[in-house]
Amino acid sequence: MRLAVPTETDPHEARVAATPETVRKFVGLGASVAVESGAGAKSGILDADYEAAGAAVAQGLDDTLKDADIVLTVRRPNDAELAKIRRGAVVVAIMDPYGQDGALAALAQAGVDAFAMELLPRITRAQTMDVLSSQANLAGYRAVIDAAAEYGRALPLMMTPAGTVPAAKIFIMGVGVAGLQAIATARRLGAVVTATDVRPATKEQVESLGAKFIAVEDDEFRQAETGGGYAKEMSKEYQAKQAALVAGHIAKQDIVVTTALIPGRPAPRLITADMVRSMRPGSVIVDLAVERGGNCELSKPDEVVAVEGVKIVGHLNVANRIAATASTLYAKNLLAFVETLIDKQNKKLAINWDDEIVRATCLTRDGAIVHPNFQPKPA
Repeated sequence: MRLAVPTETDPHEARVAATPETVRKFVGLGASVAVESGAGAKSGILDADYEAAGAAVAQGLDDTLKDADIVLTVRRPNDAELAKIRRGAVVVAIMDPYGQDGALAALAQAGVDAFAMELLPRITRAQTMDVLSSQANLAGYRAVIDAAAEYGRALPLMMTPAGTVPAAKIFIMGVGVAGLQAIATARRLGAVVTATDVRPATKEQVESLGAKFIAVEDDEFRQAETGGGYAKEMSKEYQAKQAALVAGHIAKQDIVVTTALIPGRPAPRLITADMVRSMRPGSVIVDLAVERGGNCELSKPDEVVAVEGVKIVGHLNVANRIAATASTLYAKNLLAFVETLIDKQNKKLAINWDDEIVRATCLTRDGAIVHPNFQPKPA
């Protein structure tokens, strides 16, 4: 059983799919592990660290992927990588499958068994594999750190002989994993924190972290959560009421962090241009949904823009901004997932295709797209 970890082809991707700790455990499961030279460099992991853990350091993509039974990557393999992966191999990555019909077709044509880590079901057994949570947690933390750096003022209340510095007011929009970590981080830094979300269950979570909950709490709000724990898309009427409440609140804030995403859909628009202009000069907005169109009307992907003195931060792939930590957690997610695909007694790949986790994450198998949510539409 051969496991391969290539260097990420995206020059802006600093994460890596395995660490020396997970390599050591894969070796213990009976795998021979090949890591492409330099794969971990941007995450502070040297080739020598992988070798000490039992991996072979391969020179180049061809040697890394040769005869691999399992290929682990951060991002979906591109066409050049797929051409070098043998048919029937298992490929595990963050596949970003929504709206990517051509890329999914390429995976199927390559004959690989592709598994999308972001499609894991929200069940107890899958918690240790939950890539979305591990990376969103770090993104929420980093969003507040980035906001503090752009804000240019102190966040906590400070009483000094020269006078009192008031605590910054921080508003978190969207209270999923990223939002909760943003609240916790902002509170630790001494800010006065408020938060909002359309799911009623989040109110107690927000208050448990010492923040104040802001929302229109009507009947629609009380039913605004799917069985999987995601936010439902709200009616236009509710959105209008919530926008009016939020507009008045945002005008008084120093920092706003937006985290609202609905899987497979464009990010909901939460902050209008008028709301941005209502904020005081020097205020900061961090839009964590900028990759999906943005929660803020004026945010731009991979840019920090200024609108009448208000900075709007649109960094892409925010977890990647703390790559060493992100790689550590992501690699552990992959290890937990791949362990379920291995027969530990015989030390070989043995996929149970009826497993709930396997069914939920498998995109392609035997040359076809098999996931029901991504079947090609009839012409």
